[in-house]
Amino acid sequence: MTELLLGPLLRHVDATSATIWVETDGPCEVRVGDAAAGTFEVAGHHYALVVLTGLAPGRSTPYEVKLDGEVVWPEPDSELPPSRIRTLAPGDPRFRLVFGSCRKPREEDALGPDALAGYAHRIAGLDEAEWPESLLLLGDQVYADETTDATQEWLATRRDTKQPPGTEVADFEEYCHLYFEAWCDPAVRWLLSTVPTSMIFDDHDVRDDWNTSQAWREKMARTSWWPERIRGALVSYWVYQHLGNLGTAELAEDDVYQQVIKSGTDNAELLREFADRADREADGAKGTRWSYRRDFGPVRLLVIDSRAGRILEDGQRSMIGEAEFRWIEEQASGEFDHLLIGTSLPWLLPTALSAAQSVNERLCARPGLVGRVSEWFRQLVDLEHWPAFRASFERLAKLVARVADDGPASVTVLSGDVHHAYVAKAEFPGGTAAPVHQLTCSPVHNTVPWYMNRLFRAGWWRPLTRAGEWLARRTGVRPAPLSWHCVSGPHFGNAVMTLDVDGRTATATLLRPDADERPVRLV
Repeated sequence: MTELLLGPLLRHVDATSATIWVETDGPCEVRVGDAAAGTFEVAGHHYALVVLTGLAPGRSTPYEVKLDGEVVWPEPDSELPPSRIRTLAPGDPRFRLVFGSCRKPREEDALGPDALAGYAHRIAGLDEAEWPESLLLLGDQVYADETTDATQEWLATRRDTKQPPGTEVADFEEYCHLYFEAWCDPAVRWLLSTVPTSMIFDDHDVRDDWNTSQAWREKMARTSWWPERIRGALVSYWVYQHLGNLGTAELAEDDVYQQVIKSGTDNAELLREFADRADREADGAKGTRWSYRRDFGPVRLLVIDSRAGRILEDGQRSMIGEAEFRWIEEQASGEFDHLLIGTSLPWLLPTALSAAQSVNERLCARPGLVGRVSEWFRQLVDLEHWPAFRASFERLAKLVARVADDGPASVTVLSGDVHHAYVAKAEFPGGTAAPVHQLTCSPVHNTVPWYMNRLFRAGWWRPLTRAGEWLARRTGVRPAPLSWHCVSGPHFGNAVMTLDVDGRTATATLLRPDADERPVRLV
């Protein structure tokens, strides 16, 4: 009998359709309700994305997963509620999204309680009317460069971990192990089966500081192990994360997906070639678009890839390629009450740190010793957020200001990465019709060194900000086209954040684990 290895993951849901992703231990037919899909193969692993269409709007329906006619989900001894597909109800003014980033597997007790597992336990005890309509995971779903003790023991059975890349993962097979480790927790597995989930990668999904600069890319290219590593990263991201971000119409138009499901053979070589193209395109050619858009009634979610699509060669520095930036600007127009922009890296950092990143970008471009030392410092302390791509920072600011004056009730940027949480309010010269905020929530399950706590707090200190702005002017950085200040935080510790929309009102709530509760619950 074929077994269910991972999933089901409920991914894209709208008013009349849904997609459900699974990994199985062999080829089979996967059936959910009246919909079925055959598995496709990648390097000996088997997956399916079941597309359900013709669903009734505004309905909540429990579902089972069958492999070759045998029910494999829900698990018979589970104490959690049945997994459900809840289609959107047109005209419903209410919407709840929960988000966060940076989640290591639960086995590491030193990291404290897992906020995502805690959130699963929280909503399992609530009426489903209180469940969120969307979960957004903003990067570092897996840690390819910081593996657990259990994974390191497993890696040692495959190869000599004393040779590069050591205890980091090396290829697609090892990435598959990481995803299983990350998503096999029973509570998290149930949550992912029940709440429609969107994802985007950040650096640790590939490697710390991924695509920080052209110098970083050149350093990686000089290693013997990087080509297979980046192939494994991008192929596994396409399989485990990207496919579920696409709606039914987008899947029908995706050439790579259509080739994969129709091939009838192992698709490893096809996807390896795709990954090689996608990685090369980060150097400036017309790129693969990992960014995407989802609409939830009065809410538009626009998720921006701020890692793979960076332009870095020939002295250029852009967070996103020109064609993709134009696509983002087009998607930010339309009929909606609230625009949510998801990007793994915060757009509005603590003010002094933002100025420092823009200064560092200018210094890195200088010839000689100053440029080399500045590049070394950039990679040492991760100066590679939006302000370190200053032209992109300003272009996004222009986009946000335009949208905020165009009729919505709010424009909100959702981010993670920086291992603490805060809310910042933006102010543009002359004001905007709608409020603009940066909501940052990280980590879901990780930690931050004690000295970083002090640095993040100091980053909002006005005298330090004024010093950073003075240095920015001295190095030729133009004044920022907006100002911003912290209205909540910084908050430290594992957490997730919810955003509740009711008509033209939106409310953010930070939820953190109570370390004394078992199972873990959030307060």
